[in-house]
Amino acid sequence: MTPFKLFLTTIVVAAIGVACVGFALGQDDQEIRFEDHKFTPQTLSVPSGQKLTIKVVNASNETIEFESFRLNREKVVTPGQTISVHLPELSAGAYDFYDDFHQDVPQGSIVAK
Repeated sequence: MTPFKLFLTTIVVAAIGVACVGFALGQDDQEIRFEDHKFTPQTLSVPSGQKLTIKVVNASNETIEFESFRLNREKVVTPGQTISVHLPELSAGAYDFYDDFHQDVPQGSIVAK
């Protein structure tokens, strides 16, 4: 391999590594569980201004629908299933969510600070 090709290869590999680290640092996984007809935690605090992924775990024996108007998310979660809800950088504030299939279940809130 010529010195120029080696140099280019090194630059490309370094750029990919920096991009991957930057993406990973921007992600912050949190978890919400649905069990015994309630979400736990009911209020989830997250940092504002960061992309994040929320894992929604359905530990019940019923299908639920994780829904949030303000987050523009609506996902069906079958019993025993875990889904990922990818969110953009959130502004400070409260983002309510609920189970659309079971309106009697108390809603929860994601609070970005």
